[in-house]
Amino acid sequence: MSIPETEVITSAVARVFRIEDITSEDPQKGMLVRYRGEFYNEDTAGAYDQLSEALKSYELTPVFRKLNDKPVIYIAPGRPKPRPTRISTNIILFVITVFSVMLTGATMADIPVESLPSDIAGQILFFITNIFKGWPFAASLLGILLAHEFGHYLMSRYHKTPATLPYFIPFPFSPLGTMGAFISMQAIPRNKRILFDIGVAGPLAGMVVAIPVLLYGLSLSTLGTIEPNPAGFLEGNSLLYLLAKFAVFGRLLPAPVHQEGLLYWIQYFFTGRPVPFGGMDVFIHPIAFAGWAGILVTALNLLPAGTLDGGHVIYSLFGEKARKIFPYILVALAVLGIFWTGWWLWAVLLLWLGRVNAEPLDQITTLDLPRRMVALLTLILFVLVFSPVPFMPLGV
Repeated sequence: MSIPETEVITSAVARVFRIEDITSEDPQKGMLVRYRGEFYNEDTAGAYDQLSEALKSYELTPVFRKLNDKPVIYIAPGRPKPRPTRISTNIILFVITVFSVMLTGATMADIPVESLPSDIAGQILFFITNIFKGWPFAASLLGILLAHEFGHYLMSRYHKTPATLPYFIPFPFSPLGTMGAFISMQAIPRNKRILFDIGVAGPLAGMVVAIPVLLYGLSLSTLGTIEPNPAGFLEGNSLLYLLAKFAVFGRLLPAPVHQEGLLYWIQYFFTGRPVPFGGMDVFIHPIAFAGWAGILVTALNLLPAGTLDGGHVIYSLFGEKARKIFPYILVALAVLGIFWTGWWLWAVLLLWLGRVNAEPLDQITTLDLPRRMVALLTLILFVLVFSPVPFMPLGV
């Protein structure tokens, strides 16, 4: 930067920050100059917006950090504008996902076993020709996923943080027909409040749809006896799912043959054992299964690690201290993996993706009281929707 530019930038910084010293930085490391001092008032979010606007014409970006517990302002080169994305990609992936999820829904439809061809190719062709029987499951599940992803997207738009439209991931002939969806933030959020709002909007919006879908689906479901079935499974209990079944059927399910006490339910909840063969459980309707899946997806997204939604929430609350939680999450997943091996895969994924948090440009501004209350409710929601053993096979 030229000397006149430096003077103008320093003058802009001085309007929001009592400067104690100025240090030149190495541009190769992404920063040009550092100011150390104190803010004039506690409205650091407003100070950031004011300074960012003042530096916009110089294509420079302010970065608020703490150094040895003292606030510092770095001046960095301006961020490149996000590249435009092709909406056609989002549409194509969504259409394929609709087809894939409807195909999965068709396999859940009430179709007489004797009408199914004996060979695999014939069965695939049969379900393709009967694909529209899967629309109740597809509409329910995709409605939950759409609400979740557009919660993120619309909150990003509200805060003027560029983000892509949702990308859906088809996964034909899988239990759900999809591996979910995601949006990609194309800019760094300005502060923790914005990061929190974007992160929490998805799970909350998804749950607004998932809970009514689950309750309606359970009202269409029936009770039956649990019997060994090499190809079958019991869907895992979360506290919310357990309460939903109690609200509809008036009993805790799956109910064992004989009345059991609290220790039995604690053991079953965390280990999925023993499978209560001969007892009663819900023969789940496809719509209820979609609601249950939506709750499971919410729980997985709320795992407090990395760039997952729960990672955004926990980082917004605790900042750099949130990184200390990560090893405990891996240990917990490793232990839970003894009872459901899928958690070991999640532990590996988090080792790959979960170490990095989305760091906002302004790391000094903290969450205000209303957001802290929402964060607390979100952590409670995670406890309610988390299922220690998502699937329990019914093979003997």
